[in-house]
Amino acid sequence: MPSYQWARDFLVTDDDVETLTGILLEREIPLSIDELALTLIEQRLQEQKAAAQERYKDVHVYRPSDAYEVGQTVMFPAFEHATAIVTDRRAGDNPQYGDFSVIQVEFEDETSREFAADFKGGHKLSAESAEALLPGVPDLDAQQVLYENRDLLIEKLTDKLRETGDLVNVAGKWFSRGLMSEVNEGYLNLAEAVLDIAEGGPLTTEEILTQVGGLGSSALDLQLFSMNDALNRDNRFDEVGPLNNVLWYLKREEPKEVQNPPEVLAYHPIDYELEALTPEQNTLEAEIDDEWSPVEDDREFDTQVAITLIFPHRRAGTLPLNAAMRRIFPTARRTQRIAVTLIDGQDGQEYSGWVVRQGRYVFGLKDIYSKHKLPVGAQILVRRHSDGDKIVVDFHAHRPRTEYVRLVTTKNNQIDFEDQKRAIGAEYDDLMIIGTDDLAEVDQLADHYKRTNLNSILRTLISELSNNSPQGTVHAKTLYSAVNVLKRCPPGPIFATLNTSPGFEPVGNHYWRLSDNV
Repeated sequence: MPSYQWARDFLVTDDDVETLTGILLEREIPLSIDELALTLIEQRLQEQKAAAQERYKDVHVYRPSDAYEVGQTVMFPAFEHATAIVTDRRAGDNPQYGDFSVIQVEFEDETSREFAADFKGGHKLSAESAEALLPGVPDLDAQQVLYENRDLLIEKLTDKLRETGDLVNVAGKWFSRGLMSEVNEGYLNLAEAVLDIAEGGPLTTEEILTQVGGLGSSALDLQLFSMNDALNRDNRFDEVGPLNNVLWYLKREEPKEVQNPPEVLAYHPIDYELEALTPEQNTLEAEIDDEWSPVEDDREFDTQVAITLIFPHRRAGTLPLNAAMRRIFPTARRTQRIAVTLIDGQDGQEYSGWVVRQGRYVFGLKDIYSKHKLPVGAQILVRRHSDGDKIVVDFHAHRPRTEYVRLVTTKNNQIDFEDQKRAIGAEYDDLMIIGTDDLAEVDQLADHYKRTNLNSILRTLISELSNNSPQGTVHAKTLYSAVNVLKRCPPGPIFATLNTSPGFEPVGNHYWRLSDNV
């Protein structure tokens, strides 16, 4: 039976949970879900093997190298495991093969056949163990089964363990609640003090345990597990480590932008038909790779990812946690916030950063952006550092040169744009670059347009932005960048609105203008 079919038919029973609980009690240390699954797979394979051996205990599996006596029952794997009775035995007569025997057998349908026995020459059936040739014994290795079917088996086992409620799951490991080390309020208060001294964290559980003096004489793994469970259930503490690395932080010491997403990043979903986008627009949306776009995550990405900085992220000091960035930054599913170290690729300076999974952003870039005067539209390069979980944030720098930049201004309480010269020392996308000299003014504009629908915003933006275009047109990427000055929005709703509203006219290559027919 193929391993995938064996895994699909695999059921986790109450007896299995009892067996695993007994193993945990015997070893007195927490085990990972993979270790528990492997134990269960090995046990199930042994049970199937034992059942087959019992079923065929008086039956001899035919192998040419074995000897057989008249009256014995022999099973033939090559004949769909049919059985037959040995009715006669004689010496073989073929000098080419040396001494061997010939047995005559009679099958249940009363047909007779002869087979070699005591055969010392090589034969593939003789190379197999008799146990391996028994029907009902899968020729499978437990490690192989787990490797090839991990997701399916782990899901089944995890669901069953959670259903029972007797075992505790902390940071990917399981143990019996009844045998956990006691972690009283005094230990938790000490843990809070330890993290307070460390300016909130992050610290490993072992570092915290060392400072509080441990939890008695039980095994260290059990102490770590028990402390992790207690900290996890106390609202003062936040588990912020990447996958396979548990780290703790005091929630009250986390930046407010980590606990609550900045308003400028908040996307309030806009309904639109996905089918309204053209294939070319779908390609452009995937290229932009907005974190709120419904793009596929199965694309291949390089070890270094490039993104174009839009206004909300420039203002909040964040990076989008889009499909590409999720391959660079740690995104452990057990926690919503993950502490990371960000490295300025220009000078090597390190900063504290945070991956905020639910908000789909990485916080902690404001100092880097400000230090290098990076504009909206700048090309940001992100890659993993060779040193573990650190992330390098970089850009292509050059000697600052004066460029014309569209600046956001106001006219009669409406958004307006002016082209003015600014010194820029980084590569940027000239379709998306936008500047401002007055952030408070931009905030007032955003508040003014908060309740304005996307159609009206696009009409205003095309009207104002096209004034500086000889053709009176605006590129879709420019509109995406400008819309996000006023409200957070991925490209999809913008492109769909352009396609489905009569007030907009495409002129090719993603350029748009206002229609004369409206």
